[in-house]
Amino acid sequence: MAQSLSTGSGVVLDLIRSGEATTRTDLLDRLGWSRITLARRLEELVNASIIKSVGQLDSRGGRPPENFAVKPDSGVMLVLDIGGSHSMVAITDLVSTILSVDEADIGPSQGPAEIFEWAGQVFDLMLQRLGKTRDDVLAIGVGVPGPVDTATGRLASPQVDRQWDGVAVRDYFASRYGHAVLAVDRDVNVMTLAEARRGGVGYQDIVGVKAGIGIGLGFVLDGAVYRGARGGAGDLSRPRIGGGRLQRLETVASGAVVRAELVARGYKVRTGADIVELAASGDHRTLALLEETGTTLGQTLADIVGLINPEAVIIGGSLAAAGEPFLRPIREAIYAGAREFATQDLVVEPSRLGAVAGLTGASLLAQDALFAPERISKLTHSGATSLALASV
Repeated sequence: MAQSLSTGSGVVLDLIRSGEATTRTDLLDRLGWSRITLARRLEELVNASIIKSVGQLDSRGGRPPENFAVKPDSGVMLVLDIGGSHSMVAITDLVSTILSVDEADIGPSQGPAEIFEWAGQVFDLMLQRLGKTRDDVLAIGVGVPGPVDTATGRLASPQVDRQWDGVAVRDYFASRYGHAVLAVDRDVNVMTLAEARRGGVGYQDIVGVKAGIGIGLGFVLDGAVYRGARGGAGDLSRPRIGGGRLQRLETVASGAVVRAELVARGYKVRTGADIVELAASGDHRTLALLEETGTTLGQTLADIVGLINPEAVIIGGSLAAAGEPFLRPIREAIYAGAREFATQDLVVEPSRLGAVAGLTGASLLAQDALFAPERISKLTHSGATSLALASV
């Protein structure tokens, strides 16, 4: 008779990963299983090199309880955070500690083939430096600056650049890492996920904003990313002054708008970092454009705050590095536009993880896919001694 997944090892691992229960006693209390069943599941996870004993916790008497944790060095994960004009890659261990990182001023306009080829070459170089090979890669997490169709796994339309419409990210990694688990999501979703889990505050309800050359909104509600029916949540529009058709938010409040205005006036600007550098130098025109953009963005966010009543609005992306000249008008517009009850305890602040928020979130996304309870239960029930099984 096949093992019930509801009592499989994946359920145990889920509790250990979350930190909700890491000892035998805590696990028994949470699961209500017999000691024999739990012992078997823990043994399966240890034999597959998924968890390990990390010592004993303090105890007031008797035998100190054994504490379990994910074994971080059983493999590595590759992560890619594609931005509007700047992209980053990293290799992490299985608990999302960054081991190596690289970046380049490359974005969607270069096209998927060029970006994924660049990422693949850099990954190979970083793996070599770490003494690893492609066989050590167990999972890949990718953040893209546009919606991902949750029904098909393909990038939805429209993307920031039409070259990306309908792209299947897996196709670009299959030849190098066909055995690895792949997870793809919108860049702002992975950023917001990272802030919720690793931001150090423990927010359960967050609106995340990634403000760079493009603009994106993500939501973590009750501790989980909210994507909507097909992955399109957060793709906002705004009424035109004087009426008429709605206009996409990114066409009136994004780094691309600021850049276009500056270029039209003779400035040499290509990336969000260029805009931030001009603002830091005290350039009045850049500062005025950031204030205007922040106000427009904040007015739109005021409606969102009233709709879902989050604990925090977290501003990330390259423009967040401009600091208060960009953040202040966002904050002021939210508080002016939303009802007092919704803003009573609201926090509006920059990303606590900064530039690595996207990489961290993409790694957490890859972790969730690699350690999905059903997948782990099937793998360990098969007697696997490694996570690196393409058939699971």
